[in-house]
Amino acid sequence: MGVGFLAQVVDGALGMAYGVSCTTLLINFGIPPGLASASVHTSEIFTTGISGLSHIKFKNIDKGLFFKIVITGTLGAVLGAYLIADYFDGNIIKPYIAGYLILLGSYIIYKGFVNKVNNNETIKGAPLLALFGGFLDTIGGGGWGPIVTSNLLSQGKDPREAIGTVNTAEFFITYFATVIFVFILGVKHWQIILGLIAGGALAAPFGAYLASKINKRALFFMVGTLIILTSGYSLYKAIA
Repeated sequence: MGVGFLAQVVDGALGMAYGVSCTTLLINFGIPPGLASASVHTSEIFTTGISGLSHIKFKNIDKGLFFKIVITGTLGAVLGAYLIADYFDGNIIKPYIAGYLILLGSYIIYKGFVNKVNNNETIKGAPLLALFGGFLDTIGGGGWGPIVTSNLLSQGKDPREAIGTVNTAEFFITYFATVIFVFILGVKHWQIILGLIAGGALAAPFGAYLASKINKRALFFMVGTLIILTSGYSLYKAIA
């Protein structure tokens, strides 16, 4: 429960780290990657639903961007869930994605220092970005937030809207991915899932509130730092 609470506070406020944190912990406890990803995505149906409603309440949403990412993100997640459940080891690509995200995190920190926020609607390649992010999220047990939120921020998107929109779309990504996981793998480790749900549900409104209040430049710096730390740890684990 404590893991779910802390992970969701960070995820709701900064737009990432719930899936990666929880999945890493479950794998370290000896649960196979496919089942770990399935457990986390099952819990995320509830936590992302509450988080999305909270972000809507605090007006952290860009509706146009939401519709650009939700459909292709869902398609990518469904494909990734099918592959990792039956055919593919998602750990193979983790070092490459981690290296990419470390560079991207550094760039986001730079954007925060120069304070370049894109106030118009010229975000490029959002549907393709969402497709890739949804796919990696289910293949690697986490990645929707780091991939999609960080790329939107690297283009100068308002961090409050980027985080809120990506978190809200994540409900649909996790819902349809979980349907595939349940159909192929079934649902196990209910005690873990219920603990993650309880902690995450309590934390979701608080995380959304923080996202609406934290200074934009501070959000850029915090997100960039979080990406570098989590991706650096993932890279270390992959090559150690």
